[in-house]
Amino acid sequence: MQRTYLALAGLALAGAGLPMVQPRLAMAAGLFQSTEVDPQSFAVLARPVGDNDWTLLVLEQLAAQPSCWQARPDGLVDPTLNRFDFTGICNRYLDSNGYSLRVADQDMGTTYRLQVQQVGSRLELQAVSPRSSAVLVLGGAEVPLRDRDGFVALTLEPGWDLKRRTYEQRSLSHLYFASPAPLEQLIARAGGGETFRRPPGRAELPGIATTPPLLDQRNDSMGSGSSGRAIALQVIPYTEANGGGL
Repeated sequence: MQRTYLALAGLALAGAGLPMVQPRLAMAAGLFQSTEVDPQSFAVLARPVGDNDWTLLVLEQLAAQPSCWQARPDGLVDPTLNRFDFTGICNRYLDSNGYSLRVADQDMGTTYRLQVQQVGSRLELQAVSPRSSAVLVLGGAEVPLRDRDGFVALTLEPGWDLKRRTYEQRSLSHLYFASPAPLEQLIARAGGGETFRRPPGRAELPGIATTPPLLDQRNDSMGSGSSGRAIALQVIPYTEANGGGL
């Protein structure tokens, strides 16, 4: 049975003899932790949308075969999991229910959202917040060409890693784009002109050439990590500075 963050926060606080509080306060108190993942089992991808836009997608290879994604000769990535029932084989993380920002062991999902933006011929994976003008660049890639059926593999910048959210040592179906550096330091570096951009040239995503899957909208029951290896939880939506939903 799925539990919402509010329910989990309430259980944790009730056990401590404290009244219920808002979910974001519970999260600020360190409700969730994180653990390392094998980066070779993941592909961080930019999916083309319409004529100019992009969305972020993360794929996870759970079983050795068949491959959930494959590199194409033209430099794009083919989401091969669209061609078979990927239940128990592949996981996909499509939106803020599946991934969020974590900085210095603090969840930032309620104040920062992740997006993919094209800057010239290059894509950038960015974290942006209405509370700051600084744009944190977490990764990127050169765009070899635009094809509605081909995805671009994004490479994370030094200091950024994928991690899995945990609760009381249980793995959850949620990924973090995580940095150990304090948020103030990241903002200062971004605002000062140091934007974490990698020099021109496309870097290969680990595992793309050897293993390697987007997903259509079928089998939505898989959602963001419903493989049975992790516990599915409802995520608190990103909020604007005035407290409204995304």
